[in-house]
Amino acid sequence: MTGTTATPDNDAGARRLCMIGLALATSVVCLDSTIIGTCGTVIARDIDGLSLYSWMVTAFLLFETAMIPISGKMSDRFGRRPLMVIGLVLFLIGSVLAGMSQSMEMLIVCRCIQGIGGGIIVPVCTAAVADLYPPEDRGKMQGILGASYGIGSGLGPLVGGFICSYISWRWVFYINVPLIAVCLVFTVGKLPMRSHLPTGRIDYIGMAVLTALLADILLFFEWVGNEFAVLSLQALGMIVTAIVIGILFYHVEHRADDPILAPKLFRNRTVVISMAIMLLYGLAMLGTLSFIAMYMIYVYDIDTMTCGFMLLPLVVGMMITSMGSGMLVAKTGYRLWTVIGTVTIAASLLLMSTLGSDPSNLLLEIYLFAFGFGLGCVSSVVMAAVQNSSAPSEVGMTTSSVSLVRSIGSTMGTAVFSLIIASRMDSGFADTMFGGMADAFGLHGTGLLRFVDMGLSQALSDVVVGLFAEGLCLAFLTIGLVFLVAVALAFLMDDEYAIEV
Repeated sequence: MTGTTATPDNDAGARRLCMIGLALATSVVCLDSTIIGTCGTVIARDIDGLSLYSWMVTAFLLFETAMIPISGKMSDRFGRRPLMVIGLVLFLIGSVLAGMSQSMEMLIVCRCIQGIGGGIIVPVCTAAVADLYPPEDRGKMQGILGASYGIGSGLGPLVGGFICSYISWRWVFYINVPLIAVCLVFTVGKLPMRSHLPTGRIDYIGMAVLTALLADILLFFEWVGNEFAVLSLQALGMIVTAIVIGILFYHVEHRADDPILAPKLFRNRTVVISMAIMLLYGLAMLGTLSFIAMYMIYVYDIDTMTCGFMLLPLVVGMMITSMGSGMLVAKTGYRLWTVIGTVTIAASLLLMSTLGSDPSNLLLEIYLFAFGFGLGCVSSVVMAAVQNSSAPSEVGMTTSSVSLVRSIGSTMGTAVFSLIIASRMDSGFADTMFGGMADAFGLHGTGLLRFVDMGLSQALSDVVVGLFAEGLCLAFLTIGLVFLVAVALAFLMDDEYAIEV
């Protein structure tokens, strides 16, 4: 463990407490990325900010993604402990101020602060496993973090619905205060520090250029289909801008003393394959989580609390295999679990594409369990593979690069699902007897679901819900077919539990 001072090997109790803190921190950040889904409308109405609704999620995701590669690299240079403290404190401050927000503008700024904190916490938690545990135990520990990731993401809608229904939406943010306090107690003083600092200059130019590139990519997927059409000058302009900035970033990193994302990273076969798989993983996971709750609420006519409980099979499936695959990967190798996981994810997406507008409750629960089961097989195994194929001094950089592409994939997933659903709903609704009402009320895409909330007529509601279900099923089919690329890549993963020495 070059350049670091880790928790002593015989101090198992300290490592265990630290691992609990890391898992809890991961869960809290993931919880905040999905908790807005069921209470965002309530918040926006209360502080008169419906026109800026989408920025509650976008601001958090944008700043979180931009910080991931920076914090991963900085934790390699300065150690995990100071970065972890900074991330937890920023997340705590952002949460307190968000709960106190009196306007949507203030809340968005607070979500930016939360995003910066979250973007530091997640990659540092993942990289810290390599500091605390030897290679043969990393798969198991990554499995625990993977389960925490699934628990936080899956329980977000349920927790948000409960808090909004029985307490106050402000406690959606205040609840983070005691949780982050526990994380600080369990991790500060137990994470390793650098025994000496590197002498190379910090790659500030690379950080700035990479942040600009990520902002362009993320905003493109946020705005396409909403602010401008896919085939438009604005879309073309943002694509060209991304290409230009990408070329500039490539040249900057080749000249940097200590690059934020070293070019040699892309010569590591395991890292490249893992990045490609996790890009598709993020696309499938968040795209599904973003719309399956809405599907349940409108198709089954249930409240957010019931919807949250119906999502539990996905969380359970992910927990089982996140920990199971992590415990067994040292004996089985990476390929087996990656293949099982990607095949299961693809199959469950294709099966969900058959649900329609009158689905069997049991079938939906089975498909969600299978989806979570597949997700759990992949995440922890891929992270263990990346860490074990990396030099100790580069673990933060390599793991953060994989977390980065997973986050980009998540943004892409939400945008792709939204585009497919909106296209089907708009074209289908225009062909019905109610077609003229879309322009009259200024509603398009998933906004047409407002007609269901208005309760104007049962026939109108049935048409809108039916079109939404068709659009979502088409999205599942499309992403399921695209995900077959991840299945093919899974067969290229190393078959042995390889360790960098």
